[in-house]
Amino acid sequence: MLYVAIGLVLTGLIPWDKLNVPDPLAVALQYIHADWAAGILALGAVAAMTSVLLVFQLGQARIFMSMARDGLLPPWAARVHPKYQTPHITTIITGVFVALSAAFAPIGWVLELTNIGTLFAFVLVALGIVVLRRREPDRPRPFRTPWVPVLPLVSAAFCVYLMVNLPLLTWVRFGLWMAIGVTIYFLYGVRHSRVRRLGLDQQ
Repeated sequence: MLYVAIGLVLTGLIPWDKLNVPDPLAVALQYIHADWAAGILALGAVAAMTSVLLVFQLGQARIFMSMARDGLLPPWAARVHPKYQTPHITTIITGVFVALSAAFAPIGWVLELTNIGTLFAFVLVALGIVVLRRREPDRPRPFRTPWVPVLPLVSAAFCVYLMVNLPLLTWVRFGLWMAIGVTIYFLYGVRHSRVRRLGLDQQ
């Protein structure tokens, strides 16, 4: 709702055809001659981007650690620092990757790849809600998504629509990353998966 409200304010504040820019809020403030507010907003945007990068780096390192514990990545990726109790190896790897991306990749490429990856994850989550509700209807759920399957399917459709509107080169890069991930899964993860081993033990 907050994004919708901001969009309504912007389109009422400035002609909509002037908002097709990377920084529409700053442009809108400059349009009404509030340059001081635009400067504060730009500073806030830099701070926000820094926090997003830190959250990504810390979160992604722990995702790798969880995947390693599930057998989808080698065991060394799950190692925890004896003193700091953090996944130090994956944190370093993620940090190096983020630094190289920031140094050599155009920011537009990084943002578009982040967008398509995030939207694809949202699609999987939305469809996963439908699948789990059908397969495990009696599972205890502290929070139940309302209007299943309509709401998740509509959410997935909107995400797919946004993905389709991304440039072709973004899809190519996304496809390459997906190919790398699928290759790692079939060469290593599928044989070492903890879920697969549990299934074999139950048989």
